[in-house]
Order: sequence, then C-alpha cells, then structure tokens
Amino acid sequence: MFKYVLQFIVGIFTLVVSTFIAWYEGSTITNNSLEWGYSTPFTKLFNIEITNGRDISQLDYFVYAAKFHPLFPAIMIVSAFYILSVVGYLLIKSKSKWTTGFWGLLSCIMLLLSGFIFNSPTIGGRILFWIALVSGLISIAVAMFVGLRNFKNKETVEL
Repeated sequence: MFKYVLQFIVGIFTLVVSTFIAWYEGSTITNNSLEWGYSTPFTKLFNIEITNGRDISQLDYFVYAAKFHPLFPAIMIVSAFYILSVVGYLLIKSKSKWTTGFWGLLSCIMLLLSGFIFNSPTIGGRILFWIALVSGLISIAVAMFVGLRNFKNKETVEL
C-alpha cells in the first residue's frame, strides 16, 4: 500500500509544481494585449471588460499557457490523469463495483476535454488535444477490460 501512497504523493507534487509554473508562464498574457480578445474565455464568461492586464482572470493564465507554453499544462494533465489512474488501479485491485463507472467517467472527461480543444490553431492546443484523446482512449480500454472481466466472472459464477 505504501507504494501507491508514494505514487499518489509524487503525482500531487508534480501537479502542484506544474500548476504554479504554468500559472507563472501564463501571466505573460497581461503584457500581450493582442491576445486579450482570443485567450481570455473566463474573463469573457464573467463579463469583465479588459482595460488593462490586471482585469484578466487568473484562470485565463492557464489558457494562455496552454496555447503558447504547453509543456507545463501538458504535465498538469498527465499528472492529474496519473493520480486518477492510481486511484482506478486501487479500485481494480479491490474489485470494487465502481471500477467500470470510474474508468468510464474518466474517459468521458478526457474525451470531452479533447473535444473542447479539437480545432485549436496553436501547437499547444494540438498537443493537449492528443494527450487528452489518448488518455480518454486508454480509459475506455481499461473500462471495457474491467467490464468484460466482471461480466465473465459473473457468468462463470452463475453456471
């Protein structure tokens, strides 16, 4: 059990560090007024008019970082997926009834994320699209494997 806790802690640490670095890299949007109209969806969602860089929502820093500095946002996605995969593996190991639903929900989230950034014109958007798509497909494969294994075990028990 210690090795799973250690993996979880390393995943959380990686997620936190990459989040802070991505947030810092994305803060350069405050100096790039040409991108304010294209890289500030959260500021627009909150109906805030941008007159200077301080008006931009902190969440938009991550959007800007994902578009133009995709390394640390990609590490954020991979580490979050890894953390959830460790939890999913523990569910598989404990033979929980929730395992298939967990992996199915994880696949839906990842495929939905990839759908949001499907047609991105930036290299960062394309990189994040492929990471989310592959993660979603892996989650679907695991969900199907666990579901078939559970179905097979139920079928053999009932005979």
